[in-house]
Amino acid sequence: VSRVRMLLLMLAAVLFALPALADPKFPPLSGRVVDDAQVLSPDVERDLSDKLEALEARTGHQLVVATVGSLQGYPIEDYGYKLGRTWGIGDKDKEDGAILLVAPNDRQVRIEVGYGLEPVLTDALSSVIIQSAILPKFRNGDISGGVVAGTDALVEQLGLPPEEAQARVADAARPERHEARGSAIVGLLIFLFVIFVFSSLFRSRRGGLGSALPWIILNVLTSSGRGGGG
Repeated sequence: VSRVRMLLLMLAAVLFALPALADPKFPPLSGRVVDDAQVLSPDVERDLSDKLEALEARTGHQLVVATVGSLQGYPIEDYGYKLGRTWGIGDKDKEDGAILLVAPNDRQVRIEVGYGLEPVLTDALSSVIIQSAILPKFRNGDISGGVVAGTDALVEQLGLPPEEAQARVADAARPERHEARGSAIVGLLIFLFVIFVFSSLFRSRRGGLGSALPWIILNVLTSSGRGGGG
């Protein structure tokens, strides 16, 4: 029995290690907007491309909007990092590129930022943009609207004079912002826990919400930073 258990553990370790052995397959960099998930209309894609082209002409910063049909089992943080390295967005020396990455089928969104832009597009500010501009529209089923709103917020931030951009970075880093977000998460977790307790008492043999809630709670706990989930 112990040998069988050991073999099962080894097999599980191999299966978990497989994604790390090879990079995911990325869509080709066909333009400033890569709509691999096909969630944007031609008019929206054209409008976004014009905004991104104007941003690059004005500031030199490259911003690419990418939607993908699948993260292929990778965490969006790993996928986004490897995608940025593969595409080589931004100036090679300045590393001033950024990608707004949306995986609608995986319900994930991330802002991948090159080192050269991190002073004006911090983790905290990226999270604010995701939470305030993108996710509200995603939750209403408006994927295209969320992509547009997120792009507009990023274009605005990257186009600001340095002192104004830094002021927004400082505002996003205020402790009260994080305290308010933390309080909201705690309240939500308490609410979900109460529902979980009652649903566990009354759910049918076939399961249902009660069996799914622990995963919902785990998702809430792990959705933060640039890679916040939708």
